[in-house]
Parts: sequence; C-alpha cells; structure tokens
Amino acid sequence: MKRRKLVTSLVHKQHMVELHTLLKRLSSAEVGSILTALSLEDAQIVWEQITESRQDDVLWEISDTLRESLVGDREPHCGDGHINAYELVNGLLSKVNITCREDLKKIKPIWVDLLAPSKAQRVLIGQHYGLDLPDPTELTDLEASARFYVEQDQDEIHIHSDFLLDREGNARSVPVAFVLRGDTLFSVRAEELPVFRLQRLRARTQPGFVSDSRDMLLDLYSAEAEYSADSLENIYTELETVSRKVLSQTMTDEEAARTLADIAEEEDLNGRIRRNMLDTQRAVSFLLRRKLLTPTQLEDAQQILRDIESLNSHTAFLFDKINFLMDATVGFININQNKVIKIFSVASVALLPPTLIASIYGMNFEFMPELLWEHGYSFALGLMVFSVLIPYLFFRRKGWLR
Repeated sequence: MKRRKLVTSLVHKQHMVELHTLLKRLSSAEVGSILTALSLEDAQIVWEQITESRQDDVLWEISDTLRESLVGDREPHCGDGHINAYELVNGLLSKVNITCREDLKKIKPIWVDLLAPSKAQRVLIGQHYGLDLPDPTELTDLEASARFYVEQDQDEIHIHSDFLLDREGNARSVPVAFVLRGDTLFSVRAEELPVFRLQRLRARTQPGFVSDSRDMLLDLYSAEAEYSADSLENIYTELETVSRKVLSQTMTDEEAARTLADIAEEEDLNGRIRRNMLDTQRAVSFLLRRKLLTPTQLEDAQQILRDIESLNSHTAFLFDKINFLMDATVGFININQNKVIKIFSVASVALLPPTLIASIYGMNFEFMPELLWEHGYSFALGLMVFSVLIPYLFFRRKGWLR
C-alpha cells in the first residue's frame, strides 16, 4: 500500500506538471473557455496551475459567478498608468488612475483615456459603462466609410481619427478611437501623443477650459490643428535651409543626394499633415451633422474647419515649393553628369586627328619618304601632338571647357 500511494503521488505530480506546461502555451481566452466548460471541482484544480502573473487576465475571460467561486471577492487588477479618468472639479480636470472596478464606482468622469490597454482593461471599462471598446492595434484596418458611425440606441457615437506624431526622421500617423456615450468621452490609442499631453495640461491648469465631454473632443481636434501648424512651420524652416543649398552656385552629387533625402522627408511629413487635416475635417463635420453641439461649441467647430482650410492652402504651397527644390536638385545632378560627358566628348574629338595620323604611319607603304628619314617618326609624333593642341585651344577659346 505504501508503494501504491507513492506511485499515485508521483503520477499526480507528473500530471500537474504537464497541465501547468499546457496552460502556459494557451492564451488567456482559451484558458477561460476551459475553466467555463469544467465542473467547479476540476476548475479549481486547473486554477491552481495558472501562474499568478496570468491570473488577472484569465479572470476577465470568465463569468462573475465562476470568478467568485474561484477567488471569492477578489477583483481582477489592471496595470497602473494605462487607464486614466478625468473629472471636472471647480472647472479643472482632476486625474484619477484606474486600477480596479472599485475605482470606477467612485467617480463620474467626462473623459476616460486608455493608452495601449490590454484586453482585460478594455473589458473592465466596457463592462462598467456598457460599451464595446475597440482594440487600438486593429484601428488601421478600418475602411474610411466605417470611421464615423452611431450605434442603434443613438446614445453611442464612434469616431476613428488619425493624429500626427512628429518625431525627427520618424513622423507617422497614430490612429485614435473615440466613443462618445452620454456625458463621457472614451479614447483608445496605442501610443502617447503630444496633442493629448498638451490638452491635459491646459485643462488641468486653466479653469473653464472644458465644460463637458463634447468640449473635450473638440479641443483635442483644435489642438491637433495647432500641432499640425507647428509642424508646417518646421517644414518651412527645413526647406529654407535646403533652398540655400540648392540656390548655391555648385553642388556635388553627394550633396545633391543628401538634399533629395531631406526633401523627400519633408514631403512625406507634409503629405501626412494634409491627410490628417482631411480626416479631422470629416470628423468635425460629422459632429456638426449630428447636431450634438451647443451654440458655443458650434462656433468652435466652425473655427476648427476654417483653420483646417488655411492649413490645406499652406500644404498646397509647400508641395509646389518641394517640387521646385526637387527639380532644381535633379538639375544640378544632370549638370554634373553633363560635365563628365563633355570631357569625354572633347577628348574623343581631340584624339581623332592623331588617331588618323597614327593609322596612316602604321600602314608602312614601300614608297613613303618618312621610312628612309631619320626623324620621320619624331615628326609624326610631333604632328600628332599638334593635332591635339589645335582642337583643345579652339574649344577653350569658345568657352566649352569651362
């Protein structure tokens, strides 16, 4: 009996090790499905083999009843710093870090901002407020026609917009999902953006800067227009530097290559700004059509549209300037290539007469007097040099060798 108990214990430990290894390979959603399908006794055995670092993610995948049976009153925890809620306190934004469900029960935010949220964090917010938040990594797959829509209950508005992230040498557009539900604005994004930092700073330091969730959304779009305008000013500065190089008297091929790379980078940034402004224009127009804005907010929205029109004219001007600088730079490259071709052309023309003379003297005719002349070949070589000097002096006088 002792040996049998020992064997049974060893087999049980081996099975638990295999179960632990299997669970490590499965995703949190797959583990949650397994726990839901098992009996409570078996689910408790499986739960004991889940590593502590994954338990919170798995808890979000099972029902509240099963969660209470496995862990009691324990609430799944979310990471700090990824979810921030903002309340209006005396006209200023007050920040609240969201780490669990209890934090949400104590506040009435006008803005809930999710930065690179996990699925558990999106589920936490979605379950509490009764909505479905999108995955920020899947926002780029949306078609343009699906970026602005209203849910059937008419109380939930979805807007997907691109915001500019202007980093030197790595400018790109970052998609952001907005969900406007009742008096709360939800934003989901994968990266931190200067526009959001600027907006938080203003709203937390300037009393009355925002009054509700729609005001916050409009101010974010307004800050995006300001940020794009600053980026356009930087493009102006960079192109001025490029202009001084292009309008100089000479430019080597290496300098022209670097100049073309700088122009291409500014053209890419200018194109992104124009595309983002078009996207912002559509988003603000969508809000106007929904008739959700107050008279003051309507004026702000119209001002944003006017700013966008002004920025569009600037981007068009920059496109023309970029094309001019690119054509001028390519012109310098062509001039340098023509100089090389000209040298070969002059050399080939200058060497034609001596080639002819050498060919004649190389025939070795029997009755050529030079064959019996002691200085005949010296005379031939001198004649060849003279035939080279005549075209050279002629081309130089005409200025073709400069």
